[in-house]
Amino acid sequence: MPSFKSTSDQAGWPQDVGILSMEVYFPAQYVDQQELEVFDGVSPGKYTIGLGQTKMGFCSDREDINSLCLTVLSRLMERTGIGYENIGRLEVGTETIIDKSKSVKSCLMQLFEESGNTDVEGIDTTNACYGGTAALINAINWVESSSWDGRYAVAIAGDIAVYATGAARPTGGAGAVAMLVGPHAPLVMERGLRGSHMCHVYDFYKPDLSSEYPTVDGKLSIQCYLSALDACYRTFSRKAAAKEPSSPPMSLHQMDAFIFHSPYCKLVQKSLARLCFNDFLNCPADQVAIRYPGLEAFREKKLEDTYFDRDVEKAFMAHSQDLFFSKTKPSLLIATQVGNMYTPSLFGGLASFISGNSVENLAGKRVALFSYGSGLAATMFSLRITQDVGPDSPLTHFVTSLQDLQQRLDARYKVSPPEFAETMKLRQDTHHKAPYNAVGSIDRLFPGTWYLTKVDEMHRRQYERRPLVGVSNVAGNVATVHMKETSSVTGESTQQLHV
Repeated sequence: MPSFKSTSDQAGWPQDVGILSMEVYFPAQYVDQQELEVFDGVSPGKYTIGLGQTKMGFCSDREDINSLCLTVLSRLMERTGIGYENIGRLEVGTETIIDKSKSVKSCLMQLFEESGNTDVEGIDTTNACYGGTAALINAINWVESSSWDGRYAVAIAGDIAVYATGAARPTGGAGAVAMLVGPHAPLVMERGLRGSHMCHVYDFYKPDLSSEYPTVDGKLSIQCYLSALDACYRTFSRKAAAKEPSSPPMSLHQMDAFIFHSPYCKLVQKSLARLCFNDFLNCPADQVAIRYPGLEAFREKKLEDTYFDRDVEKAFMAHSQDLFFSKTKPSLLIATQVGNMYTPSLFGGLASFISGNSVENLAGKRVALFSYGSGLAATMFSLRITQDVGPDSPLTHFVTSLQDLQQRLDARYKVSPPEFAETMKLRQDTHHKAPYNAVGSIDRLFPGTWYLTKVDEMHRRQYERRPLVGVSNVAGNVATVHMKETSSVTGESTQQLHV
């Protein structure tokens, strides 16, 4: 990792602040969406084609939001080799609430105990799927502020997305992403290029605190997502024009990639088409026939009247198909095979995009990202990837660290739909139950995974960790684990934590 305490950083504004490294965690088990279609008795292709989903990751009663974040933070710190004493800010974005007072971040502080570091700013941030983006922005702002003390920041996005039996259940998922933030980053957040849109609406919310399940107005949620996308793109474009007045107006062609929060993959493709429609409406009249041949009839359409206009949607999905395959589809690896992870969804897309490209192909690229959280909060922002492609460059290390994503996805254990349904029923029946001893399989968990052992009569949670060393035999796929064993916190052979 680069050193922060250079003369230039001490004397002025920290340079190239952004994401230095990223760690992705998803559960070691999944259900096949095609098999789930049969089990649910729906028409073939309803989930796999209609939603664009192939597999869905999910958690047993052994994993909760604390364990997901413990796992992803531990892996990030071990892989980068950074000591916990070098972290000055840690913030968790999540909507998976298991305690109305105690933060997930406070649980993670147990990992800092051996280092003696308690001087760590940040807590939890919550607004549906937007919390992870807020955590990242806050981390960036901290490093760029007078509060920065020269140490790293970490932003974590983690969630378990589960739905009651019915049409929404196949849009679930689970996972966590941890991002190390600081100057001299390979992925630099571009200053002054964030466009946000915030307003009050009840499209998706969780008023029943005794249940994991949300209350959802599906049609309104899609309308809110698309209207927020329009608003953020408009503001982002305006700020880009103000910052770079000599550059061409913002359009899909000005960015090398567009990555979206992914409730389900088909909506992502429709979202890119929506931006294409925005570009079409902003196109000078004398250029429409040249740039958008055959689409002139849609010129009088208005954005606010077309959220569910199938003719507009179909026409611009077809027109933007090549752009979708080149600029957006590479970001959908995790979304397709894990599902909607809520707050980590956008960053799982970023990790997918990075993992599917070479260092040389990524160098110098500009990436636009759209984050959406119901209720609602949304932001479009951009990252600039550095040019350094040297064998020991931060970018090379960043890309190398994510190249095993497909291998890890392939190493998961496939669960039958009946067992998946039983697991969901178990989670429902034991949600917030105390005392409770978890009963799910530990053997299926990836090496290095933190898991829940029990909840005592005062709702205090205890966690242990699967060993890191040795050989993993998940789903019959043998893979050597290239991580060192860490010392025990309160136990000898197994790490234990209490909340």
